[in-house]
Amino acid sequence: MFDKQVRHYIYEHFVKTGQSPTLQHCAQAFSCPITDVRAAYQRLADGRALVLQSNGEILMAEPFSAVPTAFSVEVGSYVWWGNCIWDALGILAMLQEDGRVVTACGCCNDAMHVEIRNSQLVDASGCVHIALPPKDWWKNVVFA
Repeated sequence: MFDKQVRHYIYEHFVKTGQSPTLQHCAQAFSCPITDVRAAYQRLADGRALVLQSNGEILMAEPFSAVPTAFSVEVGSYVWWGNCIWDALGILAMLQEDGRVVTACGCCNDAMHVEIRNSQLVDASGCVHIALPPKDWWKNVVFA
């Protein structure tokens, strides 16, 4: 039950702030030892709900990235980072908001964007290329 509460808190924090909660911040929110949160983070990572950095902090809580990436997701004045185009579009779907993804071509670095209004694609530049089938994404989720 604690892991489920921590996971919910992580997503709520991402949505509200655009950032991942730190281990310390999460421990304070639950009034518990940081070791309990670290263990919950690890169990969530083992279950593929999180990807952790080497220091135990969150790197990814799909579809959110805890660090800046090439996929900026904008809704009004709020900004989140997606780990890839799939995740960036997933953020807009999760939030059920109009917004845009700003990125660049992986080949030539030309600016690209996708705009969504009323759950519909209204403007886009470039194309989406998903190089791996979904069954292979977790083989190396950080670099896939």
